[in-house]
Amino acid sequence: QVQLVESGGGLVQAGGSLTLSCAASGITFVHNAMGWYRQAPGKQRELVAGISSDGTTKYEDSVKDRFTISRDNAKNTVYLQMKSLKPEDTAVYYCNAGSLYSGTYYRGNYWGQGTQVTVSS
Repeated sequence: QVQLVESGGGLVQAGGSLTLSCAASGITFVHNAMGWYRQAPGKQRELVAGISSDGTTKYEDSVKDRFTISRDNAKNTVYLQMKSLKPEDTAVYYCNAGSLYSGTYYRGNYWGQGTQVTVSS
């Protein structure tokens, strides 16, 4: 049974920082690319960042230089460090187990329950 459990969301002022975590179980974590998506009210879910099994990363343009995705294969955990947060970063953030080839992240079928990030102005 695959489980992806996100944590670390919350309320933060603009310019602040948060670090999200996603603990995975039921998958061979070291062989999977992992991704963070977000979904704001009334909008489609969008990829924020992805990381391959060998550590190659990909970012959505609006978060480059502000967000950092990383992984700890020993802990089966992927992180999203978010800095200089903006009100437009407000969304539910979801973890995904997928694949990353030639600079493209392909979402997999497994999702976490999401964690809310709210950035106040």
